[in-house]
Amino acid sequence: MKDTNKHQGLRNQLVKQLEEKGITDKNVLAAIGKIPRHLFLDSSFEDFAYQDKAFPIGADQTISQPYTVAFQSQLLEVQKNHKILEIGTGSGYQTAVLFTLGANVYSIERQNQLFKKTSLLLPKLNIRPKKLIFGDGYKGLSEAAPFDSIIVTAGAPFIPQPLMAQLKIGGRLVIPVGEKEQIMTLLIRKNETQFEKHEFGDFRFVPLLENKN
Repeated sequence: MKDTNKHQGLRNQLVKQLEEKGITDKNVLAAIGKIPRHLFLDSSFEDFAYQDKAFPIGADQTISQPYTVAFQSQLLEVQKNHKILEIGTGSGYQTAVLFTLGANVYSIERQNQLFKKTSLLLPKLNIRPKKLIFGDGYKGLSEAAPFDSIIVTAGAPFIPQPLMAQLKIGGRLVIPVGEKEQIMTLLIRKNETQFEKHEFGDFRFVPLLENKN
């Protein structure tokens, strides 16, 4: 579990790259500059960990490209102590970013293999989400709702109704919507029944699957 000056130098370069690509949220950039992404990957990928690329992490899943993580995190407008639901824990890297931003993170993963791996890794890095759950992300987490924001880290063919219902008024839901390619979508809850929708162009995610695996 080594994190060296060399790794820090590579992170600094990555942060610069993200700024050049249009990420402006200083807190998000600082979190990415702090978190040892190489520890979330198999050691065979260590030398590439700070490239702005997605990599496989097992169970047909990927660790998202840093730009995507930064973009989604920026859209959430995270404040300290915000209660955030993350759908798709995956490697735990996005979880780590939200935690570093000061959020209380509840995260759901449906792949048991990844759930177990990430549950062991995060405490070793001193990253302590409020709850890591093995379950079906389409259902959200009604017992902990409402949430200040919800982030979905897999491509959803549609926006699951339970997630909309579990958002606070004023809350933000960031979700990539679409089958083969996804459009990054932000929903802001205006009142009990109305949501304001914003779209931010094409991204590519692994599919959001229903039920546990």
